[in-house]
Amino acid sequence: MDLNGILQVVSNSKLVYPDKEKEQATSIGSNEAFEELLEQSRKDPASFWDSVARELIWYEPWQETISGNLPDFRFFEGGISNPCVNLLDKHVDNGAGNRTALIWEGENGDTKFYTYNMLLAEVNRFANVLRSFGVKKGDCVAIYLPNLSEAFIAVLACFRIGAVYNTIFSGYSEKSLKDRLTNFEPKVIVTADATQRRGKIIPLKEKVDHVMETISPVEAVIVVNRLDADIQMSNGRDYWWDELTQKASIYSKPERIEANDPGIVFYTSGTTGKPKGVVHSGMAFVIQNYIYAKYHMDHRPDDVFWCTADVGWLTMHIWGIVGSLANGVTTVVYEGAPDYPTKDRFYEIIEKYRVNKLFTAPTALRMLKSMGEKAMQPYDLSCLEVISLVGEPFDIESWKWTYEVLGKKNIYVNNTWGQTETAGSPISGAAWLTPMKPGAAGVPFLGAEFDIVDAEGNSVEPGTLGNLIIKEPFPMLCRTLWKEPERYYGTYFSQVDGSYFASDLALLDEDGYLWVVGRSDDALNVAGHRLSTMEMESAVLECEGVSEAAVIGIPDEIKGEVPVVFARLVDDVDNTDKIKDKINQRIEQQIGKISLPKAIVFAESLPKTVSGKIMRRLLKEIVEKGTVTSDITGLEDPDSVEHVKEIMDSKTPIK
Repeated sequence: MDLNGILQVVSNSKLVYPDKEKEQATSIGSNEAFEELLEQSRKDPASFWDSVARELIWYEPWQETISGNLPDFRFFEGGISNPCVNLLDKHVDNGAGNRTALIWEGENGDTKFYTYNMLLAEVNRFANVLRSFGVKKGDCVAIYLPNLSEAFIAVLACFRIGAVYNTIFSGYSEKSLKDRLTNFEPKVIVTADATQRRGKIIPLKEKVDHVMETISPVEAVIVVNRLDADIQMSNGRDYWWDELTQKASIYSKPERIEANDPGIVFYTSGTTGKPKGVVHSGMAFVIQNYIYAKYHMDHRPDDVFWCTADVGWLTMHIWGIVGSLANGVTTVVYEGAPDYPTKDRFYEIIEKYRVNKLFTAPTALRMLKSMGEKAMQPYDLSCLEVISLVGEPFDIESWKWTYEVLGKKNIYVNNTWGQTETAGSPISGAAWLTPMKPGAAGVPFLGAEFDIVDAEGNSVEPGTLGNLIIKEPFPMLCRTLWKEPERYYGTYFSQVDGSYFASDLALLDEDGYLWVVGRSDDALNVAGHRLSTMEMESAVLECEGVSEAAVIGIPDEIKGEVPVVFARLVDDVDNTDKIKDKINQRIEQQIGKISLPKAIVFAESLPKTVSGKIMRRLLKEIVEKGTVTSDITGLEDPDSVEHVKEIMDSKTPIK
């Protein structure tokens, strides 16, 4: 990466101070008080996390707040509680049972409303349904649903009975679904007959049927009837959600869960192409995201909060389920695409429900920016107070548009950094308390200790680009990889002894803000979704006529990053249009539409090392800069760089 260019961007970004009255109205009252809390969390993390955990409900106290070190650590050891109790029962018991907990809106305009009392009753019903199929603490439940209220109910029911759950993005292909189910081996699968996305029908149950023969036997497939689709129901295996829940009791005793028991397995792409099952503790996930969401969003009980993520991505669990419900707010869930059936659907939802706290991705805000101010003029968006975001670097121009145009300088824009492995956002600001800095990811947040190191693991000076590492554990940090403990150690802890290696490049600026500028591995970040280049390349190489393939990511104004495929064909192939169609089809089938490349470039030779490794970094330089400034003397064939440059010079620029 061009360090000089990055430093220029950093130097052009200046602190933006929040409104003083809003600062004084926060629960802690001032930036100075929050800075003291930050300092306490760093100097005495055990005392800090002990005090946070005591704000929640426990059946039995813990013996030790923090034990062990990275990579093997535990929090609140011996403490017994239940995640669901702290998300629902706590508020009902405190007299807030009639407060609206969940507002659901379908892409076609259907709506459902649940108070905390109503949501608890439905969660108890489904918890009893799962128990009727023999699901007990530690058993696995797979949830293959879009943003339906039933998806939230299923997650909370798993929390209640101590089942380990995994949600799978409903847009994934059958192969991606199969890969995850094969590794996870669920006892029960929860899905829907079908779903809608941009008006198109996606047959979810049909996909499940196609992979059932190749995965371990399951006790039941529970199907939500979303669209009255004509589907096959296997007698003795497949059951309708409504028929089961209508017969179930609205009372279900919560399971006693030890604070470190696994609760969530979430798959993320790896550079090997094989998805990794990241394991999180259920209670630790709730404890940390409770306090993080409280300060990230300045959450209040009367908030109407909308997280625009899909339940198939961990972001929704962090913010839209746990962070919001732990703080007792009203959360909005939208089933469809935020720019369908009209581009202003995003604004329509904010105005309709008077959303005052929004969590979204930079991609969504860049989409709104591209529509222009005219699109927002019919809507009263004065309700907006805080907009937080995660998933990819947020450019300064889009930050300024969000703050000045969308928010009329009356909002707090909170850019954050986090990964599937870190769960919530351990780099962030606190709404109305931390000065904002356009483009920066934020500051090390409560209880999080970071460093930036060189290739040898030595700390670098501020203003120097290096590898981001986490030096101390925090509760919601991943505990292992599902069925692959050795891969856990090798992936995250083999690079710098005793530290978590984030595989992100970052620098610390003079104001103490962290800038995370990109991946140090070969993964792509498309619209906030991390995709494996290796997984995509494997799909390309399966196409007849392709002999070599390399996938790179290039900047995109809307999505942040998009893939570009380079391929070398076998000598006798002449119909390149047909091959391009095959590549697109295979990528969509194997991974999903989100992975479709911006461009496919065919070359007779690709720059490789003597050992045969394709130098993707050089391809990226050619596409983005039109030239290569790196040393190419170590290449097997240095002329290959000129060959690729000539091809790119002859093509329409990739924009």
